[in-house]
Amino acid sequence: MNEPTLPSRILENAVTEIAKLPGIGRKTALRLALHLLSRDKEVGLKLAEAIHALVRDVKTCRVCHNISESDLCDICSDPRRDASRLCVVEDVRDVLAIENTGQFRGKYHVLGGLINPMAGIGPSDIAVADLPERIQTTGVQELIIALPSTAEGDTTAFFVFKKTKDLSIQITTLARGVAIGEELEYADEITLARSIQYRIPFETSIKSL
Repeated sequence: MNEPTLPSRILENAVTEIAKLPGIGRKTALRLALHLLSRDKEVGLKLAEAIHALVRDVKTCRVCHNISESDLCDICSDPRRDASRLCVVEDVRDVLAIENTGQFRGKYHVLGGLINPMAGIGPSDIAVADLPERIQTTGVQELIIALPSTAEGDTTAFFVFKKTKDLSIQITTLARGVAIGEELEYADEITLARSIQYRIPFETSIKSL
């Protein structure tokens, strides 16, 4: 069934762009666009300004690849953080989830994705190449691999382990309080906090699979 033609080309363009966002279909996009039109123009202009600033001013931290408004994110630039502990995560959402537990005061390394050959994502497509050098130059003593318990997460975790196992550091992973197949961002804070507190040597986790 063909979609009805909208009465405005500008509205059509707005709906098309909104519908490109994850989880939003064309009907929802149209509803959102019409909602903005029904509100005071200031509401739409403030949203447009916020999105413009987001795209223009938010960048990637040059050290950990977290999002930041400057070359160094707040975590990397905070002298109170424990630089001897480095936590490897998939993306920014996992940083937020772990920070919400209040149980980790180290620093992070954000991969920006997981190895997934079926989707054409290989090791060169994630931020893992600079990890060994970062470990060697910043005094890291423990590397915590905090990746989801999925096929892609386990594949990536093993690749990270192989890249770093000869660096004379302790390599640990989250305790299996996080369910198999579960993304970190969806784990409740208590479960995630305990998984961090009672982390285990990575080699032990491999043997248990």
